[in-house]
Amino acid sequence: MMNTNNRPEIAKSIKTGSYKTNYHDQGEGFPVIFIHGSGPGVSAWANWRLIIPKISPYRRVLAPDMVGFGYTERPEGVEYTMDNWVQQMVDFMDALGIAQADLVGNSFGGGLALAMAVEYPERVRKLILMGAMGVNFPITEGLDAVWGYTPSPENMLRMLDLFVDDKSYANQELANIRYEASIEPGFQEAFSSMFPAPRQRWVESMAKHESRISEIKHPTLIVHGREDQVIPVDNAYKLINMIDNAQLHIFGHTGHWTQIERAHSFANLVNLFLDEEG
Repeated sequence: MMNTNNRPEIAKSIKTGSYKTNYHDQGEGFPVIFIHGSGPGVSAWANWRLIIPKISPYRRVLAPDMVGFGYTERPEGVEYTMDNWVQQMVDFMDALGIAQADLVGNSFGGGLALAMAVEYPERVRKLILMGAMGVNFPITEGLDAVWGYTPSPENMLRMLDLFVDDKSYANQELANIRYEASIEPGFQEAFSSMFPAPRQRWVESMAKHESRISEIKHPTLIVHGREDQVIPVDNAYKLINMIDNAQLHIFGHTGHWTQIERAHSFANLVNLFLDEEG
C-alpha cells in the first residue's frame, strides 16, 4: 500500500469508469480543469503545483491524473488512447456533476483539451492551450527523447534540460524527485508502453481531430514558449490560424514549461482570459 502521508501529489479520488482517478480540487466557482503533459514521472501536481494556488482564490480548480500517469489507478489491460483519455475526462466531469468547465491543457493535455472541444463541445466553455499537441508536426528530437525516456537520475536531468530555457530550473534536486516518481511501481511500465518507437505515429494519433479544429467556436487562448524544444512553437501559429475565436501569447526566453518558467505571468493570463466576457 502506498504511503500517502505528506504526499501533495495524492489528493482526492473518484470513480471514473472502471477505475479511480486521483485529482486535486481547490477553490470555488466556475470549474477550470487543468490537464497535465506526458513527461516521465509526471502528475497533475508536478505540472500545476505553482499555478493552482494562483488560480484557486478566484475559481474552482480541478487537476486530475490521466490514466497511465501519476496516482490514478492503472487497470489491467487499459489501452492508452486519446479516445480513452477523452472518455476519462467525460466520466470525471460526470462523476463530479460538472456539466461544463474551462479546460487548460499542457502539451499532451492540450491535445486532449482540443479533442474534448471537438467531441464534446457543450462540455467546454473556454479553452487554454499551452505548448499544445493536437496538430501534426514532424516529431522533435526533444519529444522523441521524452517519450523514449529510460529511468536514471542522469536521463531525468537531461529531460528537464529540454523542458526549460532557463537551465536553473533543471537542477539535480528536481531531477531526483522526478526520477523517483518515474520509478514508482507501475509508472515506467505504463509510460514505456504508451509511446513505443517509431513515435511519429503517436503525434499523428493526437492530431486526428485536426480537420475539425477549425470548427471550434470556443474562446481560446494559445500560449507557447518561443524556445520550446519539445513541441515546436509553429504549433501555436497553426492553431491561431485554425481557431476563429482565438488569441495567442508567445513568451520569449521560455521553453516547454511555461507554467514553471513563467508561473506568475501565465497565471495572470489565465485569470484575465477566464474573466473576460464571451
